[in-house]
Parts: sequence; C-alpha cells; structure tokens
Amino acid sequence: MKKLLIIAHAPSLNTRALFAAVRRGAENPQLLDISIKARAPVEATPYDVLDADGLILGITENLAYMAGAVKDFFDRIYYPTISKKEGMPYALYIRAGSDGTGAMKGVERIVTGLRWRAVQEPLIFRGPYNKSFETDCEQLGLAFASGLEAGIF
Repeated sequence: MKKLLIIAHAPSLNTRALFAAVRRGAENPQLLDISIKARAPVEATPYDVLDADGLILGITENLAYMAGAVKDFFDRIYYPTISKKEGMPYALYIRAGSDGTGAMKGVERIVTGLRWRAVQEPLIFRGPYNKSFETDCEQLGLAFASGLEAGIF
C-alpha cells in the first residue's frame, strides 16, 4: 500500500475548502491501494514524512513568502529526512492574494535541498476566491494519488 501525506496550511474558510477538495480527490473510492494521512504543518512530524511515499503541500502566501507555519514544518523535518527521502514525489498548491511566486520560490529552494521531485507545476490560486480552485484541487488530489498508487511516481 502506498502512503500519501497531505500537509496543508488552512487558516481560512477558503483554504480549508481547498484542503478538503484535495482530500476528496485523493480519497476517491476507486483507489484501493493507497492510504492518506492529512496534517496541518504544525502537527506534522519528521516521522510523517519518513513514512510517506509522496506528499501534497498546500500553503498560503504571507508577505510574499510561505506562511510561517510551513517554514516551521520544513525547519523541523529538514535534517531528519534529508538523506532518507531523496526523489520523493511532491506537488504544491498555493493560495495567494495577488502573486504567489515568492512562496513558490521559497518552497522550491527548500525541496531542492531535500532533493524531492515535483510531479507537476505548482498550482497558484490568485485573487478573489473562485469555486474553480476547488475543482483544480480535487483533480490534483486524484491525479497525485492515482499516480502514486500506479507506481508512475
């Protein structure tokens, strides 16, 4: 059984809706050989990462960078996992008010050091909330879980 870890910083109603949509997609009943663990970044431990076969990371952009809770997550898991999870597939989605690239670049610098492997371009949701963001997140969860289960990544 493959193990998918979803880490999502969801401090608002719309970011919680995105997190729920990713989970909904990943927990598709047609996927039989995958287990899902979902955590807030402040709850996630290095063991959660070490136990995972892949990771979806959902973050918010705060002051043109990733939220502090996400940076704290990376600070706590970096050294315990750095040489043990090389090549781990991950995907990233960002809820940004206007830009999102600062948060994306911050995450990409860290995961480059961890040697994780992006399986798609980051999704950046900019501007006022739109229900289509949820559709994209649900598709992300389903595609990632399906690819992980099938051994594609």
